[in-house]
This record gives sequence, C-alpha cells and structure tokens, in this order.
Amino acid sequence: MSAEQIVLLGGLWLDGSVWAGVTSELEKKGRNGVPVTLPGQGDGNTSATLADQVTAVLAAVDAGPDRSVVVGHSAACTLAWMAADARPERVAKVVLIGGFPSGDGQPYADFFEITDGVMPFPGWGPFDGADAIDLDEQARRALEAAAIPVPEGVARGVVRLTDERRFDVPVVLVCPEFTPAQAREWIAAGDVPELTRAKHVDLVDIDSGHWPMVTRPAELARILAAA
Repeated sequence: MSAEQIVLLGGLWLDGSVWAGVTSELEKKGRNGVPVTLPGQGDGNTSATLADQVTAVLAAVDAGPDRSVVVGHSAACTLAWMAADARPERVAKVVLIGGFPSGDGQPYADFFEITDGVMPFPGWGPFDGADAIDLDEQARRALEAAAIPVPEGVARGVVRLTDERRFDVPVVLVCPEFTPAQAREWIAAGDVPELTRAKHVDLVDIDSGHWPMVTRPAELARILAAA
C-alpha cells in the first residue's frame, strides 16, 4: 500500500460523507482516502472560521505517515492550496476538482447571500446547466437535504498565502463541468494567477457535472489513485 494518504475536502455545504463512494473505491485500489468533515460543515459549529478549517486540514496532513495528496472540491480547492502553502514539504500533490484556488487577500467563498450568520444552499438555480446536468431528481434532493449552511466566518474568511514554495507542489486539475482546453485558456490568460505561477499543472478530463464524487465515484477514484 502506498504510504501517501489522500486527504479529501468537500466544497461548500458538504461534510466528509460525500466522499463515501470514492473512499470505498480507493480502498479497493489499496489507497487510503481520508475525508475531512470541516469545522462548520458537519460538526454543528456555526461560528467556525476559515482559519478553523485550515487548522483541521493541516491536522489531517500532519497525521499522515508520509506526505499527503490533498484533494479539494469546488471552493475547497482554495483550502487544498492553502495546505500546500502551509506545508509544502508535507503535501506531495494537490488535486483540484471543479475549481481554482483564490489568491492571497481574497475572500474564501463569498458567493451567496448570508442569512443569520450562515450561507445556506441557494437551491439549484445557480447550478442550472453543466454543473448539475448529471444529477437526477433523487440525487438533487439528497444533496440538498444533506447541505449544511456554511458559517459566515468561513465564507467571508480572507485567504492568506505566504510561502512561494507552494508553486513547486505539483497540481492536478480535474475538469468536470468545463474542459481542459477551457481551463488551459483561463490559466494562460492569467485568470487563475495561482495556477499561472504553479510549475507543474496536469489537466484531467472527467465527463460529469460539478459533483463527480456523487455521480462518478469510481472514475474519480481511478483519477485520484493515479495522481
């Protein structure tokens, strides 16, 4: 078995259980998937902050027997990148699924309305089209029912990146609702400055919407095991 653990970080509104299908597929391949339930996204802590989430991710990385592959989905792509920034010597690779890391000084995920100190799931309207194309009605209902409102201190937290060694950490960008060609254009145009400066970026296509861990767990596990 590989000594490298695969730390799995779900995007907004998701707890660690969203990775269940992926971790069981990784196990079949002799790989150790470690889903992280982030503070404020599954532990009932509505006052959690972005710093609390970073601390939880680093605790998972530090607990590994060796270096870790850190996987971020959607907004949590930024969390995975922050782990590479904080632990460049402990993160073997960063895998980004359906998202891009924010830069230093930017808000983490100030995308939707905050109500009573949390950012609830906004319904499926914002995800019409390619994002939710492969989610049937049952899958949508299940995801929405499980969605955990994101604490304001997480959503509006400010990203801090301080160590240029993060650009040496290899990146795999998994492209679900967009194509590798589109992603290459965005990176080349400087629309994703952190990845424009990263020294090793591989792009992998997966034919899915925004939540491949739900709709394509076996294929995603294969990609992660290969990474």
